[in-house]
Amino acid sequence: MPMAELHCHIEGAAHPDLVRAHAARHGIDVSGIIRDGHYVWHDFTSFLAAYDRASSVFRSEADYADLAADHLGRLAAAGAIYAEFFVSPDHACEAGLAPEAYVASLSRGIEQARQESGIEARMIVVGVRHLGPEAVERAARFAARPSHPLVTGFGLAGDERIGTPADFARAFAIARDAGLGLTAHAGELCGPESVRAALDALKPSRIGHGVRAIEDPELVRRIVGEGIVLEVCPGSNLALGIYPDAASHPLKRLVSAGVRVTLNSDDPPFFRTTLADEYAFAAEAGIDAGTRLGFTRQAIEAAFVDDATRHRLLDRLGRAAIALGAPSAGG
Repeated sequence: MPMAELHCHIEGAAHPDLVRAHAARHGIDVSGIIRDGHYVWHDFTSFLAAYDRASSVFRSEADYADLAADHLGRLAAAGAIYAEFFVSPDHACEAGLAPEAYVASLSRGIEQARQESGIEARMIVVGVRHLGPEAVERAARFAARPSHPLVTGFGLAGDERIGTPADFARAFAIARDAGLGLTAHAGELCGPESVRAALDALKPSRIGHGVRAIEDPELVRRIVGEGIVLEVCPGSNLALGIYPDAASHPLKRLVSAGVRVTLNSDDPPFFRTTLADEYAFAAEAGIDAGTRLGFTRQAIEAAFVDDATRHRLLDRLGRAAIALGAPSAGG
């Protein structure tokens, strides 16, 4: 099935095999976080520690080009035709790279994947909210520079429990004035009030996660009425214990309520998922093939790309659906 993704952290997409290869190159011990080909962690704190350790093996421009090309190549092999991923200037600095070099190297990986598989991709610069408003504004100013053609969006990530969305309104104003698409993590660790505050203060067109909006029917109606797109990550939600089991996850209820839903993998190898697994989760939840193709269409329609690229992707989706003999992808 043709797929598209809007919500994935590039360092969190690092496959364990790639991490081990780069760790060997740089003399870094990752045996404590990888076992039998999988990342090992047991709670949110140990997940963050494993994430940081795995990320530490990417130290050069060549390393980051490899990371982007490997991630996108795996997606394309599974059927994805478009992907966006989050990049963090603050993380670049921790890795010892200038943010400009970090983005340039990831861009080379995107170009390599496009040439090898045809997948299209863009980057969303994120500010990390638990680093404070000044750091998020600094990330917004970096994203707003006209020298990064594959950076087309700005978002807010980090610990949702720290600060309020209003603290970051200035950063979003900077990004909005630069013509960037806007998204914000909300409604994952915190409840529907987090989503409402993000919509009020930041005015994004998309919300990362947003699943806990289901707890407030009035908020769900607002999301539907305003056409807000939710970047839903079921595998991540289950792995982190946001919901105790698949039957409790609100994906199907959000779809039934008319919310514009997309499916995403967040930090896929850490949560032992893939984008294809997320589409399979939807099927197992009783969502039919036509609606699943609709998730891909909604992702492309909500993507932070120019109109010409969007039309090419929609045409490609339509041709793929016809070739598969699949039901309509929603128009």
